[in-house]
Amino acid sequence: MNFLAISGSLRAASLNSALLRATVRLAPPGISVQLFQGLGELPLFNPDIEQTDPIPVATLRSRIIAADALIIASPEYAHGITGVLKNALDWLVSSEAFINKPVALFNASPLSVHAHASLREIVTVMSARVVEESSIVLPVRGSRLDENGIHDEPDMSASIREARRALARAVVTFRDEQTA
Repeated sequence: MNFLAISGSLRAASLNSALLRATVRLAPPGISVQLFQGLGELPLFNPDIEQTDPIPVATLRSRIIAADALIIASPEYAHGITGVLKNALDWLVSSEAFINKPVALFNASPLSVHAHASLREIVTVMSARVVEESSIVLPVRGSRLDENGIHDEPDMSASIREARRALARAVVTFRDEQTA
């Protein structure tokens, strides 16, 4: 099973990216979690060039289509998701990439309620299936934990593992629905 993790932050010290890197490290055998690194390479969304299918956009779309599920984390800026994540999602609105795709929403700060709600709304409009049992909010902000600390902190790593298990169950359920 293959999961693609996408961070809405380009910051090297991003807590959401650290959370996703810890998630990659906590993946058990049989589940691959890969962190997408190319959001900063995407051009600004422009419908006039959408048909040219810029290579970074085509790469993101193909990676999402190939994934069994997505894990998306975004910090909150001005009560919304980051511009770089919104830009990426805008590029994918008219594609099939998100249709019925199981999605877990991770959040590294309990204070980022607006971004979390906004992200949920956007991916739902894009026809993704937000898996509530795999969507988690962890108190990483203010904890002084980095990727290693998140990985090693028992409650956080247990929450990540349970969220990942719930996402895997959702993928299996979805596959069963498709074949029935």
